[in-house]
Amino acid sequence: MKKLYIIGLGPGDAQFITPQAAQALEESQVVCGYTVYLDLIRPQCQGKEVITTPMTQEIQRCRMALEQAAQGKTTAMVCSGDAGVYGMAGLLLELAEEYPAMEIQVVPGITAAVSGAAVLGAPLIHDFAVISLSDLLTPWEKIERRLDRAAQADFVLCLYNPRSKRRADHLQKACDIVMRHQSPDTVCGTVRNIGREGQQSQVMTLRELRDAPVDMFTTVFIGNSATRRRGQYMVTPRGYENKKQ
Repeated sequence: MKKLYIIGLGPGDAQFITPQAAQALEESQVVCGYTVYLDLIRPQCQGKEVITTPMTQEIQRCRMALEQAAQGKTTAMVCSGDAGVYGMAGLLLELAEEYPAMEIQVVPGITAAVSGAAVLGAPLIHDFAVISLSDLLTPWEKIERRLDRAAQADFVLCLYNPRSKRRADHLQKACDIVMRHQSPDTVCGTVRNIGREGQQSQVMTLRELRDAPVDMFTTVFIGNSATRRRGQYMVTPRGYENKKQ
C-alpha cells in the first residue's frame, strides 16, 4: 500500500504528541522532516529510515517523502505544531497530484497559537487572527495590510516568526502598525520554546512588546481592546456577562 502520513508533532515535548500521531509514527517505515523537528522524536525513529533536509529545501523534502511512499513504504512527513498551519500539508497535497494512487492522511497536531495561549492563560477566547511575520513566501506589503486590517477590526493577534537575523525589525514594524488602531497599553504576551526545555513566557504592554527580545522560537500574542492582565495571565473576555438571558 502506498501511504503517506503528514504529521503535526505539537510544540516539542513528547507529551504533546497526540495518540493518533504516535500511532502513525509507529506504522511508518520512513520518517522525513526538517532536522530540528526530527531531533525531537529520535526515540520514535529508532529502526526506521530517516530522511532529513535543511529548512530551505521544503520542495525537495516533500518530493523525497512522496517517492518513498510511491515505492510502497509507509512514510511520515513530520512538522512541528500542526502540519496544516504553516506546515507541509498544503505543499505535499499539491505535489501529490503527480502520485494519484497514493493514500494521504493529514494527522493534526497542537499548533503554537493554541499551546502558547494555554501558557499565557486565555488570550484567544474571542475572535483572533494568526499572521506570520516571515516575508520569505509572502510580500511584506501584504503582511502589513493584513496586520492593519486585523488591528482595525480589533482582532486578537497571534504572530508567528516574529524576528530573525535577516528581518530584525519586523516585530517593531508590526507593533507600530497595530498602534495605529490600538492603545500602546494593550495587553500582550510572548512564549518562547513552547513545550520544550527552557520555556519562557512574559506578559507586557504593546509599547513594551515593540522592543522585546524575541526570535523564531517565540510566539507573540497581542490582545484586543478588551484583553486584560490578570496576574501572570492574559484574559480576553468572551462577553458572557453581556449575554441576553
